[in-house]
Amino acid sequence: MQIQLRWEDSVTGEHWDVTFTLPVALGSKPEAMPNRLNNQPVDQLLLQSKVVSRYHALIALENDQLVITDKSTNGSYLNGKWFNKSHHSFQSGDCLKIGPYVITLTLVAEVESEGTEVMPHESSVFVPSQVAQARGGSAGQNNQPDSGMFFEPETDLLEYRLHKKPQSLPLPNIFGSSHVAIAEIKRIILHSNYEEKDYVAIGGGMGSFAWVDTIRISGVKSEQIRVIGRGDSKPYHRYRLLCRNSQIPEDYERIRSNSDSCPDNIWGWPGYALREAWRDIVSGNLSHAFKCLWQVFAEPLLSTDTYTPIAGDVYTSLDREAKRINWKSMWRAGDVKLIRKTDDGRYVIIYSLAGSTEDEYQILVAKYINLAIGYASVKFLPDLLEYRETTGDRKSVVNAYENHEHVYQYLKKHGGIVIIRGRGIVASRIIQRLNEVRQQTKNNQVTIIHIMQSPNPEGAKFGQARRYVENNWEFQPFNWPKAAWGGDLRKILATAKPPERYKMLQDWGGTTTADRSDWRRLIRNGLHSKEQWYQIYFGRVEKVERNAEGKLNILIAGSNIKNQIRLDIPAADFIIDATGLDANPIASPLINDLIQRYHIPLNSSGRIEVTNEFEIKDMRSKKVGRIFAAGSMTLGGSYAPVDSFLGLQYAAQRSAEALARIGAPGIKYLEGIGSFWQWIKWATNQQP
Repeated sequence: MQIQLRWEDSVTGEHWDVTFTLPVALGSKPEAMPNRLNNQPVDQLLLQSKVVSRYHALIALENDQLVITDKSTNGSYLNGKWFNKSHHSFQSGDCLKIGPYVITLTLVAEVESEGTEVMPHESSVFVPSQVAQARGGSAGQNNQPDSGMFFEPETDLLEYRLHKKPQSLPLPNIFGSSHVAIAEIKRIILHSNYEEKDYVAIGGGMGSFAWVDTIRISGVKSEQIRVIGRGDSKPYHRYRLLCRNSQIPEDYERIRSNSDSCPDNIWGWPGYALREAWRDIVSGNLSHAFKCLWQVFAEPLLSTDTYTPIAGDVYTSLDREAKRINWKSMWRAGDVKLIRKTDDGRYVIIYSLAGSTEDEYQILVAKYINLAIGYASVKFLPDLLEYRETTGDRKSVVNAYENHEHVYQYLKKHGGIVIIRGRGIVASRIIQRLNEVRQQTKNNQVTIIHIMQSPNPEGAKFGQARRYVENNWEFQPFNWPKAAWGGDLRKILATAKPPERYKMLQDWGGTTTADRSDWRRLIRNGLHSKEQWYQIYFGRVEKVERNAEGKLNILIAGSNIKNQIRLDIPAADFIIDATGLDANPIASPLINDLIQRYHIPLNSSGRIEVTNEFEIKDMRSKKVGRIFAAGSMTLGGSYAPVDSFLGLQYAAQRSAEALARIGAPGIKYLEGIGSFWQWIKWATNQQP
């Protein structure tokens, strides 16, 4: 019997479709895996990662059942459920996760199919390069994806492109080395293009702002700091763009954050709920003021909608704090191309200014760097990406994070059918907007088809706690349990070993949406209404194509994969991909270059390995220079909600403490009377 393994590397983004003859052994060392079992040859799939055991698992046929047996130290995940030192039966189409590798298991007829590499029946070892070389490519290298949705260097706007733009910046040969001599840089660089600073924040967004705000409050002067970022100088520029595209279009809408997570205020008090309540009290709106406070105080114990702040309040408070710390004086609009260590224990940063020509670049030398570049790209499901690349149609198939207002305007006038992919917070907000449009159309002529890969009968469980599920939606107020932000779960994760961290993050994380009573009522109404304007289909999408009427046909494999039953979904006018942002570090050319150049290790979650102080230890320069990281690229370390407002502030404070400990220039511990005095300055809007 043959089985096709769709091998996908969440670290590099590469994948292969490979057909094996059962049994198949999976592991990191071929010598540790069997090459024969019960007189049958065993094919071997090598998975090269620190968290993959030498002999990790075996896929075989036992008593006419497909069985996978875990033989590892760290365990495996089958359809999201962890198991270790045990065996489980599975069906075609199920999903196996081992370390950073995701493997879809599909039974195939015992014939070679076009485009699929088929292993010979004799015992063989499969390594990715075998397939890559056959296709004229290279494997095992961290190459940026060739196509997708990327933030453009000049505008920082999310744009679709069929192929990656080459990074064309001609540089002197000295930058080809991992260590560059300062004297050599000064010899060949114009004085006007050269600058030295103590501290540099790269990214220019919310992560950079949190770090700069923290070190400014800790004593560093604005003259010692440089910030390099794309697009607008407002630190929430990209965040607001993504919110608006994903249907939080106005500043009076509420965002998925809580009251005490205040990016303008590292002390967290007063929180947004108290500020909003005070404003309501002053204006005489006592009932709304009480509602805000009740949401905060009653949330842990009583059934109430979680308080979330108004987007405009967040932006206004950030503008105030940015002005207070002289953010604009530190800001430069540019795109960082390379970072290299220098011979005196610092770093040289090569970047181009916005609007400059391809042969113009700036040189900045610094001791301490904070990398907080955010998400370099967004996820685009392979079948939808293939459709767009094949047809060039960017209007019918859209991503939730790109501007797709034309979809709603068309539906207001004509009605239609929309297919939604994904079931997180963005998908819920898209459905809410579609329902608003449906109510505005004549006879409510808008139908929502929601495709989910599999049913979700029960939520993730950790200890005695289990997340609530209703109508296949899993609910949680924020993207992580609140105890992971500053409670017991944070302490547990900080002291855990890497394999334990990986398992805990798998249990705590996942795709969730906010537990809002109005939202749950909306879904119930849609499912049970006479019109059935909201419908759910389950299965793995196989293909998207346009029919003769100009509608979109989409085929999914049904639940009975063994008999290859397919379900035909009603033809749609639009498909919206709401599967989320892409945190793969290699999607950023800058981070990918650092990984390759300095052999920076990735953690079990496929992100940059950092210390508990968020330092990239392998980038330390002669025990002098330090590079810290923040945001999504650090997931898998000592803190779970790394890309939340509070997570960015937590990373900034831990790195600031590390800098104070080594005596970095100008920075002091923020504690006691000094901290209270800085809060007074914040409250009275005085410069630090």
